[in-house]
Amino acid sequence: MSLFDTYRDQYAFNRTRTLGLLDRIEKMTDAPSILGWCPGVGRAHIGWQLMHIGVTEELFAVERLANKEGRFRDLWSRFRGGSTPDDDVPSIAQIRDVLAGGRDDLLVTLGEQDPAKLDEVVWEAPDGRRLSLRNILQIISWHEAHHQGQAHITLNLYNSQPKG
Repeated sequence: MSLFDTYRDQYAFNRTRTLGLLDRIEKMTDAPSILGWCPGVGRAHIGWQLMHIGVTEELFAVERLANKEGRFRDLWSRFRGGSTPDDDVPSIAQIRDVLAGGRDDLLVTLGEQDPAKLDEVVWEAPDGRRLSLRNILQIISWHEAHHQGQAHITLNLYNSQPKG
């Protein structure tokens, strides 16, 4: 199994956890309100956390590792890193679409990468960090787990609120 295959397998596992959380929310009585709930002023709601995962994967696929058209370009400013979460909460269907589309685009772009160049710098972040393809593979795996965890704890905080 190649290193790329190992990461693809890890990404697939990570996604089961993210979609499992979304499935759990979808079964709750007030899913749209839950997706929009945030733990404090200026903090990200659950819907933002999940959309951010998909948008970030698309950004890596079409802007950072390649020069392609992004299918969710109109959402980038709302859900990319550093954006301020707004009150326009995405639907479960939209979240699923962005997660699936961002992942599809990412896997296509990763399939176009040369494993022999794993340790070459392929992107310079706005803050000056120079990232190799290996670094990017690692970041993508960490990133979904991090934001799924943020969404998970936000849901737990929501569930701990007094009802009524």
